[in-house]
Amino acid sequence: MTVIKVSTWRVGTPERQRAAVDAIAKTWAGRDWPDVGPLSYSVYTGEDGDTLLHYSRWTSEEAYQEFFRSHRDDRNRETDAAVPGIERAGLHSYELYRSGRLNPGDTRVPGCVVIVDVEFDGPDADRQRAWVDAVFEALETDPSPHPGGISAHFHVSLDGTRVLNYAEWESAEAHIEALAAPGDGVGSATPQWRKVRTYPGVVGGAVKRYAPALSFSAGA
Repeated sequence: MTVIKVSTWRVGTPERQRAAVDAIAKTWAGRDWPDVGPLSYSVYTGEDGDTLLHYSRWTSEEAYQEFFRSHRDDRNRETDAAVPGIERAGLHSYELYRSGRLNPGDTRVPGCVVIVDVEFDGPDADRQRAWVDAVFEALETDPSPHPGGISAHFHVSLDGTRVLNYAEWESAEAHIEALAAPGDGVGSATPQWRKVRTYPGVVGGAVKRYAPALSFSAGA
């Protein structure tokens, strides 16, 4: 099973964001691609001027743990030497459950990635998937979806407690416009969207916008 790791770093300022991205690029470009299982690794800058989002795909959990033991520390040391004081604010493990596009065949390049993080009151793999299925039903029956949306990729955490939507948008402005729509923002006032918004067991959530900064992949 392909495992997806998502983590956040806090660096403090836009200047330190740029410096950290440059340091990560130098660190990864200056080494051979690890032979222990990473498929891809991408970094995104938060519009808050503080955070970096890390999104990586692995052939297995065992492959990630081997990389952690053999390769991670020297990369982090090099990045920390360039940008001291990075706060590593958490790491979660996921698998991709469902993906969809607003318009099949859409070739637009996303200018913004919106991360929607949903937390439940306890582990329940069936509930995770049922909530995602409810979102897809709402999307498919929405009479007026915002045209700035490109795709949505729903991940379920391996511990059964979270869902993460990695949503690609044409631009940050398009997503801001969608949030400002009448009612509850993204999503029309339909029974399907009401079900999503009032789903039992959802205890937390966050929506954050990021811009693509770096991407590496095996064989590239």
